[in-house]
Amino acid sequence: MSNLRVDIIGVPMDLGASRRGVDMGPSAVRYAQLHDQLRSLGIERVEDHGNLHVPIREAVGEHDKHAKYLDVIDRVCAELAALVESAVRDNGFPIVLGGDHSIAIGTLDGLKRARGKAAGLIWVDAHGDINSPKSSPSGNVHGMPLWFALERGYADPKRTVQIGLRDVEPGEKENLRNSGVKAFTMSDVDRLTMNRVMEEAIAIAGSDGPLHVSFDLDAIDPREAPGTGTPVKGGLSFREAHLAMEMLSESKKLGSIEMVEINPILDTRNQTAMLAVGLICSGLGKAIL
Repeated sequence: MSNLRVDIIGVPMDLGASRRGVDMGPSAVRYAQLHDQLRSLGIERVEDHGNLHVPIREAVGEHDKHAKYLDVIDRVCAELAALVESAVRDNGFPIVLGGDHSIAIGTLDGLKRARGKAAGLIWVDAHGDINSPKSSPSGNVHGMPLWFALERGYADPKRTVQIGLRDVEPGEKENLRNSGVKAFTMSDVDRLTMNRVMEEAIAIAGSDGPLHVSFDLDAIDPREAPGTGTPVKGGLSFREAHLAMEMLSESKKLGSIEMVEINPILDTRNQTAMLAVGLICSGLGKAIL
């Protein structure tokens, strides 16, 4: 691991969500000793690019009610895409810290720019995040990033897998059925086990190049990850989440990690941010033995 260079990029985005506080997620993850934990794995080259500037919503003004603050989100995502592209072209391993899940639009854009094709995508989330501006009942863009990524060609539906779904809105169900994306609900995880789900997910998403994992902490049961704005009971266990990341590491196909929707205001003693750091380390090779 000593030759690996990790590029940390913070995106304190909260414009995509209704609840405030998720903009402090990048700071919470750093405070949970991300840098020290990475170095404990033998990763000596850790480059932290700091946080992108995200305007506060009070300064933004009017917005489209069907996709709130999308113009500002797109501007921030364009900056994020440029940083991710630069990191990958320079043989770095991007770790993107959110912020709400709308930032995935920029991460996936940057990965495609750097590699010339969409990255294989494993999207771990309680929610579908595949609403369109027309189907969204709230207009919150953090419920739309996968739809935008597919619509803009940043994600390839044939190499995109969702894991952990348990709260999917009616419009999302239709969009998901029409998308061609492979989805594993929590019922599938229960029936098949996480090991089988990840074997299939890696085979699909890793069929043609590096993998990206976009991990929303609300995929995990709120007893383990209370610090998130849209918790849903019945999520992944602590061990299921770590197994997913361990298997991605073992696949040797993981090329980038995104951790989103960590809200310290709602957390208990930074528990969710510490879990995020542990998951990142599992994805980078930390093992029990």
